[in-house]
Amino acid sequence: MMKRDIRVCIIGAGRAGMIHAVNFRKNVPNAVLAAIADPNEQAAKQAAESLGIHTYYTDYKEALKSDAIDAVVVVTPTIYHRNIVVEAAEAGKHVLCEKPMGMIESECEDMIQAANNNRVKLQIGFMRRFNESFMQAKEEIEAGLIGDVVMVRSLTRGPSIPQPWMYDLKKSNGPLAEVNSHDIDTLRWFIGAEFESVYAIAGNYRCPEAKEQFPDFYDNVVLNARFTNQKQGVIDGAVSVKYGYDSRVEILGTEGVIFIGQVHEKTILTANRNGITRPVMNSWRSLYKDAYLAEDAHFVECILEDKEPKVTGHDGKMAVSVVNAGNKSIKEGQIVRLTS
Repeated sequence: MMKRDIRVCIIGAGRAGMIHAVNFRKNVPNAVLAAIADPNEQAAKQAAESLGIHTYYTDYKEALKSDAIDAVVVVTPTIYHRNIVVEAAEAGKHVLCEKPMGMIESECEDMIQAANNNRVKLQIGFMRRFNESFMQAKEEIEAGLIGDVVMVRSLTRGPSIPQPWMYDLKKSNGPLAEVNSHDIDTLRWFIGAEFESVYAIAGNYRCPEAKEQFPDFYDNVVLNARFTNQKQGVIDGAVSVKYGYDSRVEILGTEGVIFIGQVHEKTILTANRNGITRPVMNSWRSLYKDAYLAEDAHFVECILEDKEPKVTGHDGKMAVSVVNAGNKSIKEGQIVRLTS
């Protein structure tokens, strides 16, 4: 019997939404891009036209009513994730939800419960787990190539100024959520345990326009962590760094170390009388392009073969709990223990 193509609607026509949209339109086996949904009609219409599809919605609820849609990818601001994912699950649609999964743990629990109750797949968008170097590092850790993991250090620094809504921590949970959710998941995955306690410090050094209205916004953060297996973790996060997109990981073991990532986009280096130049990575969209595609293909594979996604709602919930513990530590200036 031939497999039927999974018909996908992207909810959110922003930068990340369009990455998923292009993948499902052209590159994901056994999938078709059925529709785009965005409350901004101009954005939704332009996205549909650029992708060569006819169907777009300004209200995602209309998309959920359609029998011509089997699954949705939720790529909206975090505050809307809970309601969209729950409603999608109740409509019988499979869900790939971008990170951060939610604002607080109870939202994540609602989403997990709705997916379970309605027997639909729920996958969270930690695409780094689908990156070749990350996957190889995980294999090498499990093979004991660096002995026992002692400490994982992960950094993500973005070049661009945050979108205005991100300044409001009540809407975004700050850079720990928007930028460093990936680093949190990376530490959990490579260390193989849950966060036990965190201590975080932060400050606003590059975004003076946010200081008056949002005094608690930070554009630089360092988080130290201890895990339930007593291993150690460090996260370094920053936005508006100007110099490029920077994503690197260091995994220190008892018998060696693994390094992932580099600042440079290409291996070319040019030297002349003006000095040395080498292209710097300019965007997460180019660095993780293949990982996004592998993530999207895995989502469809899980639906067709009735498999558990590699990145579950529990993984998303655990990252959200660490974000909130980190923000509490920043605010209170002390170590915060995570409840089991």
